[in-house]
Amino acid sequence: MFNFQNYNPRNFKAKIKYVLNEAYYKSRSVLHYLRLRLNNFKKISNLKTKIFVGVFIMIFLFYHMLIVAPRNFPVGSIVTIEEGLTLSEISNYLENENVIKSEMMFEFFANLLMNGKGVMAGGYFFEKDYTVVKIVWRTIRGDCGITPTRVTVIEGHTIFDIAETFKKKFDYFDEMKFLKLAENEEGYLFPDTYYFLPNVTPKIIINTMKENFYLKIDEISSEIEESGKTLEEVVIMASILEKEARTLKSKQMIAGLLWKRIDIGMPLQVDAVFPYINGKNTYQLSLDDLKIESPYNTYANKGLPIGPIANPSIYSLLAAVTPIESDYLFYLSDRAGNMYYAEDFEGHKKNRILYMD
Repeated sequence: MFNFQNYNPRNFKAKIKYVLNEAYYKSRSVLHYLRLRLNNFKKISNLKTKIFVGVFIMIFLFYHMLIVAPRNFPVGSIVTIEEGLTLSEISNYLENENVIKSEMMFEFFANLLMNGKGVMAGGYFFEKDYTVVKIVWRTIRGDCGITPTRVTVIEGHTIFDIAETFKKKFDYFDEMKFLKLAENEEGYLFPDTYYFLPNVTPKIIINTMKENFYLKIDEISSEIEESGKTLEEVVIMASILEKEARTLKSKQMIAGLLWKRIDIGMPLQVDAVFPYINGKNTYQLSLDDLKIESPYNTYANKGLPIGPIANPSIYSLLAAVTPIESDYLFYLSDRAGNMYYAEDFEGHKKNRILYMD
C-alpha cells in the first residue's frame, strides 16, 4: 500500500520515470527477441515449404514418368504374353507394346508382389489404361479380363469342319495354320464343348482337344486292350461308325460286320469315306466315284482306310471295340437313320428296293 506520510513528489516522479524507462527497454528487448524468433520461424517455414514442394514435384514426376500408363496404351486390345519368357523378356515386350513406361519399374513391382509366383502367360484384355502396379497384379494372378467363348465341336466333324467352326467364332483365327498343324491329328481331336479365349491359337486348340481325347479314351482302355486292336485301328473304325450309324447298338452291329469283312478279306465298301475323298454323300455317288484311286476308298482297297475320316465320339470308339457278332454281312440305313441288315448280297439288294428306292 502506498504510504502518504513518506510521500515526496520528486521521488515519486523519479520512480515513475524509472519504471517507465525499465518497461520501455524491456519491451524493446522482448520485441527484439520476438522479431528474431519470427525471422527464424520464417526461415524454417520457408525451408520446410521448399523441401515439401521439391518432394511433391519429385513424386509427381516419378509417378507420371514411370508409374502411370503410356499415352498410347493399347485400350481395347488383347496383349499376349507367350509361354516360356523370362521376366526381363516380358517387361521388354510390354514396354514395346506401350503397356508400361518402364521395364525397371515393372520388374521391381513384379519381384515385390510375386511372392514366389511368376507372370502368367496368356492373352490380356485391357478395357482401360492401368498403372504398372495394376499390370503386375493382373499378370501374376492371370487375370486376363476376357470372357471365354463357348465352342461346340460336333461329333463326326473333320479337321476342316473344326477349322470352319472356329473361324466363325473368332475373327482372328488362323484357319490355314490350324489345318497345317492338324493335318496328322484327324480322329484325335475329341468332339466336345470347349471354352477358349478370343486370342486362342491353333496350337492351343489342337493340344486341348488331343488332351481331352486321351482323357476320354482312358475310360475304355480295358475294352481296347481286350479287343486286341491298336489305338490307330480303333480310331479309324470309330470314325467310320460315327458316319454310318447313330445309336450305340447300331454302331456295335456295324462294327461286328465290318470287322468280319476285314477278317474274310472282303472290302469294307462303306460310302462314308467319300465325303472325305470328294465331298459327295451316299445319295450322290456314281459308279465312277467308287473307282476313284484313293487310300481312303474302301471299295478299291481292302482293310481299313489309311487314316480316320472324322473325329469320333466316345460311343463310336466304344462300339469299335465292343462289336456285336451276327450272321449279317450287309447293312444300309434310310434317310431317317433306320438300319436294315442282310446276310448276303441278294438280301441287301432287296432291302435297297424296299427301303431306299
